[in-house]
Amino acid sequence: MPKVYKPGKVAIVLQGRQAGKKVVVIKQLDEGTKERPYPHAIVAGIERYPRKVTRTMGAKKLQRRSRVKPFIKVINYSHLFPTRYALELESLKNSVSADHFKEPSQREDARKNIKKLFEERYQTGKNKWFFQALRF
Repeated sequence: MPKVYKPGKVAIVLQGRQAGKKVVVIKQLDEGTKERPYPHAIVAGIERYPRKVTRTMGAKKLQRRSRVKPFIKVINYSHLFPTRYALELESLKNSVSADHFKEPSQREDARKNIKKLFEERYQTGKNKWFFQALRF
């Protein structure tokens, strides 16, 4: 079976609290682990997307509306829907590992790091589709 969920692949969450949100795969575990004996992936996604900005808005309002609220999660493959898009972020791969899910403070640090990376990516204007809410 071909590997669909490679690091950097954009997917959509189908089940749970973040259903309908876009995520990027950070690490895939096709065989599973001892704790999770099913194929799953460590993903980082956007819980709250940046809002629309116009040319007439001031710098402060523009900065406030460009904020991103990310999340990190371990998700079963059956709850993910792969897309044709990919996100090239080398620093994202090193920012989250399985150890971050054991300690809440480490998880917060990883989420802050991902927030910074996502906001930088949004400001550059690359991967516009990833930073827009899914319309359905």
